[in-house]
Amino acid sequence: MRTDIRIAGFGGQGVLMCGIVIAKAASLFDKNYAVQTQSYGPEARGGASRTEVVVSDEQIDYPKVENPQIFVAMSHEALLKYIDDIKEGAILIIDPDLVYQDEIKDIIENKKLQVYHSKSTETAEQVIGKKIVGNIVMLGSFVEATGVISEESAKQSILDSVPKGTEELNLQAFEEGKKIVKKII
Repeated sequence: MRTDIRIAGFGGQGVLMCGIVIAKAASLFDKNYAVQTQSYGPEARGGASRTEVVVSDEQIDYPKVENPQIFVAMSHEALLKYIDDIKEGAILIIDPDLVYQDEIKDIIENKKLQVYHSKSTETAEQVIGKKIVGNIVMLGSFVEATGVISEESAKQSILDSVPKGTEELNLQAFEEGKKIVKKII
């Protein structure tokens, strides 16, 4: 089965790292097929950026995400820019401190989206003590809410991807992310 995933936020949030970790977890450790692509505006840091990941148990003939079944929005600008083609019944995971769900109420209702909240930025700052791991907190929420990749493969991929010396910090962020995700709709 093919799963199309989009993760978007602003440059500097670690959106691209999230996509890389998911694709690596799916392909190297869960032994599925995965393709990861990325794009960001010319302003890079601060501007909208996104990564897309296709995960499948069969070879992937077409690597582009057209109608994501899972959309992780880490900024309001990115949510508005990239939500239009979301699949009906899709999972939408947002950081409610950075995304204003009320502004897309019609899309949520019309597309019958499953909405999850993950206060990833606040948790990274206040629980972990480092805002920079907000993406890994969100990754923990993603794994808990979707089950697309296994928890063990996610941890292995984190250890394989983060800078040396930050492994324990990132694993702690991942664990906190699993705890804080809540289904809203």
